Amino acid sequence: MKEQRSIHEEMFLEMEEKTIFNQAQEYAYEYLEQAFTRHVFPTEKAIENLAYFDEEMPESPTTTRDVLEALHTYGSPATVSQIGGRYFGFVCGGIVPAGLAAKWLADCWDQNPAMHVLSPISSSLEAVVEKWLRQLFHLPEQTVAGFVSGTSLATFCGLAAARYRVFKRLGWDVNEQGMCGAPRIRIVVSKQAHSTVMKAIGLLGFGKAHLEWVDADAQGRIRLELIPELDESTILVLQAGNVNSGAFDAFDEICEKANAANAWVHIDGAFGLWAGAVEQLNHLTKGIEKAHSWSVDGHKTLNTPYDCGIILCEDREALVSALHMTGSYIILSEAERDGMLFTPEMSRRARIVELWATMKSLGKQGIDELVYGLHERAVQFAHELQANGFEVLNEVVFNQVLVSCGTDELTTNILKCVQEMRECWCGGSTWDNKKVIRISVCSWATTPEDVSRSVKSFVKARHEIQGTISATSHNAHT
Repeated sequence: MKEQRSIHEEMFLEMEEKTIFNQAQEYAYEYLEQAFTRHVFPTEKAIENLAYFDEEMPESPTTTRDVLEALHTYGSPATVSQIGGRYFGFVCGGIVPAGLAAKWLADCWDQNPAMHVLSPISSSLEAVVEKWLRQLFHLPEQTVAGFVSGTSLATFCGLAAARYRVFKRLGWDVNEQGMCGAPRIRIVVSKQAHSTVMKAIGLLGFGKAHLEWVDADAQGRIRLELIPELDESTILVLQAGNVNSGAFDAFDEICEKANAANAWVHIDGAFGLWAGAVEQLNHLTKGIEKAHSWSVDGHKTLNTPYDCGIILCEDREALVSALHMTGSYIILSEAERDGMLFTPEMSRRARIVELWATMKSLGKQGIDELVYGLHERAVQFAHELQANGFEVLNEVVFNQVLVSCGTDELTTNILKCVQEMRECWCGGSTWDNKKVIRISVCSWATTPEDVSRSVKSFVKARHEIQGTISATSHNAHT
């Protein structure tokens, strides 16, 4: 009788034989072959088949081969093809091949980049990319970077650093004394600020009820003339890339005003900050170097794999002090970078590997081509939609297009029809009290043909909805 191997022995054997990794590779290649041509959103049947995973916790082991087969059979068809060229829903980004390949390799490394002694390679790459980011965005030489999960956390870090520094100016050590009894800090923010800014403000204990709100103009830019008088107790939050319109605040003038008052400026640049790396678009980010902290994603505009967020801060002491932790077992380096100093987490994955690989493979020229290409496709989208009788409500300054079909009801129904056809996928929003279709062009894989194909989907959807309305109206009169 054959002796049954233990789970421990099975796992060692799987590592040695590598057949399960070949199986995973085969499935991954099969998925990639279809991702750019398949329906963007999964079919109803694919979603129904997810019921396969709804089971009680298994008592006995399942072979890795069966685990992978289940994921590919039932999981792959139920994905949204965000890496293809016709996903325009949320600002998600595609995936640059070098970043994907590097992530596969880095997953095998399984590094924790908290300290240099834990992962010299991660520490070295973080230091290099930090320098590259300063150069691309033309930020102050003392700017440091923390590599986190996304802009939600990066914004939290930036505002945490701001809180530490502003309190210090007011003679208060928030790390030692906490928030109870602390001097009042003013938070000035646009009414068009992203919801993640509100989340960070809430988590940091400022209280949303105490915010000083500033109106925005018709494009979603904070109105300079309405910003209140600032002082050293103020944190001002600006935006590079409105989540709906893509608009950019007037950083140069506003930062000059803030710096004269010794106020802290944080710029939420989740997807828009990358415009500063492009010669044809960097007029949009003029003056960002006068701010104190910036949050930006790699997995949006730059098309790195998920997840990849970055906090940039010119006040190293403030960032490190706001996020500090200690322990007798922690071994910090005197000469090398210890990544945990610049992030809230100690344990995290080494996302820096695929960020470095993406930037290395593209170079400045490739980043310029990628980012400006998104803008070109957004402009094409707007022009072709307008040529077919759709109304574009925003100035297309970057990668966002807001579309109205006339009435709120018609816009909502056409969007639903477009989504159900699955040729492309867009989301909805509200702009200037109107229902709109929100198009976010974020993938390097989007071609001019993808845009034209998607516009045809809009036209077909409108034809079907109008036909349904006509038929309903005719029946009501007969």
